[in-house]
Amino acid sequence: MTILTTARLRLEPFDDAHLDGLHAMGRLPEVMQYITGRPETREETQAAIERVKARWAEWGYSWWAFIDPLRNRVAGAGCIQHLGRETHHPLEIGWRLHPDYWGQGLASEAAVAMATFAFDRLAAPVLLAVRHPANEASAKVMERLGMRYRGMEAWYDTQVAVHELTAAEWAVRHPASG
Repeated sequence: MTILTTARLRLEPFDDAHLDGLHAMGRLPEVMQYITGRPETREETQAAIERVKARWAEWGYSWWAFIDPLRNRVAGAGCIQHLGRETHHPLEIGWRLHPDYWGQGLASEAAVAMATFAFDRLAAPVLLAVRHPANEASAKVMERLGMRYRGMEAWYDTQVAVHELTAAEWAVRHPASG
């Protein structure tokens, strides 16, 4: 399992030790409003950790907890996973942050680290991201990452805005990568 680091974060594969921090974030309506539309229960957070641990074991990638090393707490979470959770679909990048960390550029910082992992380590030909159409904060992160809006599509039982970034586009923006 791969730990990634950025200037301000340590990205650790989900583990039981992250339960309290992930649940503290997932129980907040403002965090979940564009994801599931409702707060997450502690049992749902625990079940997600178990699913993610199995994916790490099987695929070698999945969800990371974003750790703020200065406070030693969960600042957010993000993933490289298969869109729709089906291995025949392209890879998806995603993120969420605890509101204490909103507006500081941390989602973009983590997204660059995760995209680098996807393109360099997994040789992904393309990376997709989905968002609720009203989630402008995620749209800005996608734009900063270099993603292009592809259109509205049905994923995760709803209509979402889909953005994409190819490996070739990534290489132009990040020539030191790869």
